[in-house]
Amino acid sequence: MNIPAVLPCSFNRLQCSTPPTHLLRLVIRKKGRLVCRLSHDNNKDNDQPLENTCLENNDGPQLNGLTGFEPQQLDESIRIPKETVEILRNQVFGFDTFFVTSQEPYEGGVLFKGNLRGQAAKTYEKVSKRMQEKLGDDYKFFLLINPEDDKPVAVVVPRMTLQPETTAVPEWFAAGAFGLVTVFTLLLRNVPALQSNFLSVFDNLDLLKDGLPGALMTAFLLGVHEVSHRLVATEIGIKLSIPYFVPSWQIGCFGAITRILNVVPNREDLLKVAAAGPLAGFCVGFILLLSGFMLPPTDGIGIIVDPSVFHESFLAGGIAKLYLGDVLQEGSPISVHPLVIWAWAGLVINAINSIPAGELDGGRIAFAMWGRKASARLSALSIGLLGICSLFNDVAFYWVVLIFFLQRGPIAPLSEEVTHPQNKYMALGVVVLFLGLLVCLPYPFPFSNQPAL
Repeated sequence: MNIPAVLPCSFNRLQCSTPPTHLLRLVIRKKGRLVCRLSHDNNKDNDQPLENTCLENNDGPQLNGLTGFEPQQLDESIRIPKETVEILRNQVFGFDTFFVTSQEPYEGGVLFKGNLRGQAAKTYEKVSKRMQEKLGDDYKFFLLINPEDDKPVAVVVPRMTLQPETTAVPEWFAAGAFGLVTVFTLLLRNVPALQSNFLSVFDNLDLLKDGLPGALMTAFLLGVHEVSHRLVATEIGIKLSIPYFVPSWQIGCFGAITRILNVVPNREDLLKVAAAGPLAGFCVGFILLLSGFMLPPTDGIGIIVDPSVFHESFLAGGIAKLYLGDVLQEGSPISVHPLVIWAWAGLVINAINSIPAGELDGGRIAFAMWGRKASARLSALSIGLLGICSLFNDVAFYWVVLIFFLQRGPIAPLSEEVTHPQNKYMALGVVVLFLGLLVCLPYPFPFSNQPAL
């Protein structure tokens, strides 16, 4: 990943969702490891809660955990009673929806294995409706993929274990503080005279006003990205927390981390929300970039750049070659309108956020299109490549650190993870990932060495 030194870059929002329920780790191990299984004791009263019986076992099958869930110690009072499990198995599930063949307990919930009958989306709707009729709103149903055999499994958890769908008041104050610092770093990043000596800014605060146009343009592009996410999320019914902008004195901002507060219904809805921000950002950034090349750098408002910076991006380099032609010569500095640099920064913002890694928008897009297992592998590959890039680029280094500590996932479980998105939404996801690649890949072809006529 290459980023030109002249770019006043900042990075847009990262959706970070704390898992909506305690993360499931149902692990049956062998060779002397811990085994958890359902304890069936017909002599016990039916109103007793479902028990977890753990014992040392040297034999038996092995089931890896469903990625996206983690164990949480729960009070016995909120575990699912055995009589409720029987209602789920015999009255909620059935031959026409999900035929249960076995069940396993985990930290207050139950995982049902079986055979999915019919389309997953319709099955989820039928089962959810029956649960509502039989058990009210006390429990939440998930239809997931077992990573061990790639077969659908049904998971039911007490609804009280879901995290609250609200943003606490202290979060608003913390987000506001981060936002104020981000405003300062955005102004600083757009004043090259202060970047060589960071401490000099305190003796030259008046110079920060010179960075106002670039900071406003960056804030506008950040806003387009963020608002697009929220508009689509609101339409679908997904709740987002207040964004935390992460300031950086080197690049202005690393982006905004926003939690998803409720359970995302399915992969298509996740794809819509994740792709909305980068897609809008790419469209606006591309239009502004074209406008910047068309506007003449007159009246002393031009920025002198070396043509080599356009080798940093295949998209920017290709457009520069298309508009400037032979004026763009290797080793001959040229003057461009500042809008070129600001728009390019917007494209980089969205391209970085479109990397298919962790809980970045690109990571969510990859998960929505190809599922949890494939997206996890792609995420590991992307982070590995970023790690290699970080040996040569300090921005890549800080970005991979940010992903590793704040955004590496796993993505929270969706209500129904079996159904693939429609082809038209899959196409949008591919477009976002492809545009991000075009922005990040270098332009390999030399510019003209012939003098312009």
